[in-house]
Amino acid sequence: MALSSNFFLGFIIAACFIQFVYCHGSYDRSALFVFGDSLFDPGNNNYINTTTQFQANWWPYGESFFKPPTGRFCDGRIIPDFIAEYAELPLIPSYFGIGKDGFIHGVNFASGGAGCLEETFRGFVIDLKTQLKYFKKVAKDLKKKFGAKKSKQLLSNAVYIFSAGNNDYFEFPVTYSKEEYVKMVVGNLTSVLKGIYKKGGRKFAILSLAPLGCTPGSRALNFQQGNKSGNCLEELTNLAKIHNSALPKMLKQLEEKLPGFKYSLFDFFKVAIERVDNPSKYGFKTSKSACCGTGPFRGIYSCGGKRRVKDYKLCKNVKEYMFFDSGHLTEVAYKQVAQLLWNGTKDVVKPYNLKSFFDLST
Repeated sequence: MALSSNFFLGFIIAACFIQFVYCHGSYDRSALFVFGDSLFDPGNNNYINTTTQFQANWWPYGESFFKPPTGRFCDGRIIPDFIAEYAELPLIPSYFGIGKDGFIHGVNFASGGAGCLEETFRGFVIDLKTQLKYFKKVAKDLKKKFGAKKSKQLLSNAVYIFSAGNNDYFEFPVTYSKEEYVKMVVGNLTSVLKGIYKKGGRKFAILSLAPLGCTPGSRALNFQQGNKSGNCLEELTNLAKIHNSALPKMLKQLEEKLPGFKYSLFDFFKVAIERVDNPSKYGFKTSKSACCGTGPFRGIYSCGGKRRVKDYKLCKNVKEYMFFDSGHLTEVAYKQVAQLLWNGTKDVVKPYNLKSFFDLST
């Protein structure tokens, strides 16, 4: 009898706690809101009118963790999945996959192929400005559901993480100088950060761009253009460097102008290039070739045979590879990145790492 009474009491306590969490919006963990491109997309592109070039919801994507595939551009989990785990949150749902009450822990708005500019792959992806529009709708829904005070508390304590800008540089318009174009891209990112700040956001984590010219896809392109050595495509990597040099200046200006604005800037370029140059040091057999694809370095974007090119090869042991397909990392590589983003030192993430960000109340 005592056992059943204790069980019943425990059930009541749990039920009351759940009722309190979901009906009153009180939760002791900061929420996580995710924005950006295919590095962060959990499957939003499954729900929009696009092409398979911008989707990954088929095998072998997800093979290491998700069955069936979710639409993540990886063999398994991606950076936001690991950050959610470290923050003791559930997997953050895609915007189009939010269930009832699902947004109390945060929402993922990222879209594979998206850029900071609306013109980047327009009509095929959810650009950053549209992601902001969706966030504003979520903020409105939070206010309606939990009231102004509770929703404001949730939004101000939340962490907002961005992987944005990578896709804007793959088709560089010759009508602009490199500096002018970077200014436009970073300017659009700035306006989105300000838009979230206006709705109550205070803690922003930004990834710098990776060495874009050193992906298997870029190496394959360089190879096809006559450079048989398989070197990185320097022109593309240089654009990433110019973009990255603009980020700290922009974030510092926002910190000075916007009361309570805090940022974490992660040097994704440094972390990635170290692994590109020294793959064995980080447990990889190769950083030049992809696990899944075809052509030189398996750099042709054909993984799974659902895109324009149908032929592809798949490696036997994905853990030996830094890149899963022509432009996206493996789960093992993403986990290494996420660990540094979470509790790395100031040589790769500053002035806050995400662990200290989640511990910080606003």
